[in-house]
Amino acid sequence: MPDCFEIAYKDLAGRIGRLTTPHGTVETPLLMPVVNPHLLMLPAFQLQEIGAEMLITNSYIISQDEELSSAAQEKGLHGLLDFSGPIMTDSGAFQLSVYGSIDVQPLEILRFQQSIRSDVCVPLDIPTPPDVDLQRAERELRETFRRLEEAALHRDDLLLAGPVQGSTYPQLREEAGRRLRNMPFDIYPVGGVVPLMESYRFSDLVEVVAAAKRGLGPGVPVHLFGAGHPMVFALAVALGCDLFDSAAYAIYARDGRYLTAGGTWKLEDLEYLPCSCPVCKKNDIQTLRESPDRFRLLARHNLEVSFQEIRLVKQHIRDGSLWEHLEGRCRSHPRMYEAFRRLTGHASWLEGLDRASKSTFFSLSSRSARRPEVLRHKMRLTRLCLSGSVLVTDQRIDRAEKELYDHVLAFKPPFGPIPAALSETYPLNAEVPREPDEESTRAAVEALSMLESACPDARFTKKIGGQRSLEGYPTEPSTVCHDPGGVA
Repeated sequence: MPDCFEIAYKDLAGRIGRLTTPHGTVETPLLMPVVNPHLLMLPAFQLQEIGAEMLITNSYIISQDEELSSAAQEKGLHGLLDFSGPIMTDSGAFQLSVYGSIDVQPLEILRFQQSIRSDVCVPLDIPTPPDVDLQRAERELRETFRRLEEAALHRDDLLLAGPVQGSTYPQLREEAGRRLRNMPFDIYPVGGVVPLMESYRFSDLVEVVAAAKRGLGPGVPVHLFGAGHPMVFALAVALGCDLFDSAAYAIYARDGRYLTAGGTWKLEDLEYLPCSCPVCKKNDIQTLRESPDRFRLLARHNLEVSFQEIRLVKQHIRDGSLWEHLEGRCRSHPRMYEAFRRLTGHASWLEGLDRASKSTFFSLSSRSARRPEVLRHKMRLTRLCLSGSVLVTDQRIDRAEKELYDHVLAFKPPFGPIPAALSETYPLNAEVPREPDEESTRAAVEALSMLESACPDARFTKKIGGQRSLEGYPTEPSTVCHDPGGVA
């Protein structure tokens, strides 16, 4: 783990951490508002007032403006933007992705970032877009590695980022992450993903980020470039992303769009302001529409709800309830729910990162059967060495009936058989529906089949009634329990 990053709390692959920079220590997950020196939507003091602890700006834009460049080198970046906290600088890779080429050399823009004392300098990588052919992705990744190796030789006392590229090829993303984690970088941005988010390809985003994270390992801070909409924060944090940058607050405001954690509204379509931020408390919809300052007010609202969502995600990490929060957020759009389903296919990977004990497990949908805790319970069941007579039941039984068996296990979907001594421990003390769905019942039967296979010397009796019948469910252990992280 880089010396600049310390993890304090974990849930799924998400965590609350502390990132130390030359201009102070900040807490992650962290949202950095994007500041364009040419188009200041909100001044730095307002950004800090709203909750910004760290900013990100574009060093290429500054370097290409003679007046801005001179001021930045004279005053320093923090003096130019009038901001005392940490500032990260992009290198112009976004412009490279838009225009195809830019008039600057990789080492030149890195040295410029260092000269204006950026807290986090980003080398000029090649942001390969989604869906290109494999040969192009490999070629551009090799060039990115060459540039990053050069940058690593010229690092100074500032933090240095190592972008992870590889287009939509998980194997390239994982390879890039594995190679970069052994190089002297401090922060690892996942780049080239803005087109995926713009086209609502959140399932592909899950695959890209999960692959990069597997390569990078669990200990390093990860920045998801271009993720500025609050609806994606819970998903990205659950995948292990720590830093986000938002230009969306300003871009959407200029287009008259009103952000919420569940999606976006056009200001002209709203009859009410469903928010309690200072902007929405002081204005009704009519005054906001007619205000000559409406774009700035809308930008402030957009940032307010974005920071609110970051704080809410942090609280759920502390409480150990990030899954429940994520499940609610991902029901805001069909493509988000597809991404959530894709995430459950990585349960084995998440299980290795998730903490073993947290707040009460709430089973809210059939996808709860794919949670890391359920997978962990299935794997641990095989540790039981049972022999003799075993009763598995979901019913109350009296002492006399208990004495007829050597072992009595409760049956509770989605977990399956549960030893009585563990029934009040996490996650087996879960709150579950009284009538379980089919997928939860199937998962429970799979777990029971695994236990039967692991205990050949035991004789199992099953008394499972109520609304459930085990008929029609598989009697052999399912390979889903051993899924190494692929999509189930």
